[in-house]
Amino acid sequence: MSSVAERLRDLGLTLPGPYPPHDPLDAVVVHGGRARTSGQLPRDLEGNLVHPGVLGAGVSVEEGAEAARWCALNALSVLRAELGSFERIDRVLTLLGFVASAPGFVQQPAVVDGASRLLHDVLGPAGRHSRSAIGVAALPRGGAVEIELEVALR
Repeated sequence: MSSVAERLRDLGLTLPGPYPPHDPLDAVVVHGGRARTSGQLPRDLEGNLVHPGVLGAGVSVEEGAEAARWCALNALSVLRAELGSFERIDRVLTLLGFVASAPGFVQQPAVVDGASRLLHDVLGPAGRHSRSAIGVAALPRGGAVEIELEVALR
């Protein structure tokens, strides 16, 4: 995992934030050899939401997948801030993805694929994970996507 910073650079990616949640919540909870993030919205480097709205009602699958990538970057950002480095991460265990979805929209997995691919690109085999992609009526602050990660620690 020592090459995570190099992979980020090679991919032309910069971690945003970290953007911690409001009190009394923690961005990351470390317990029993695992770390779990709070829900991460798709915030860019300036803290603005990327592609806010609802999938199937103004936000395309491609835009949703890009938003999911930003969610994953934000999750990596809060993990690095809490853990001190990526070297403590053994592997990603689970990604839980929420997609703001219009009635009848059923492509949540294609949207959350943006986060899954980013984690694999950045973390290599340790970025493989189990996953759920869930459609919801609305997300905080009008975000199109929100993700949570759980990782195993060394």
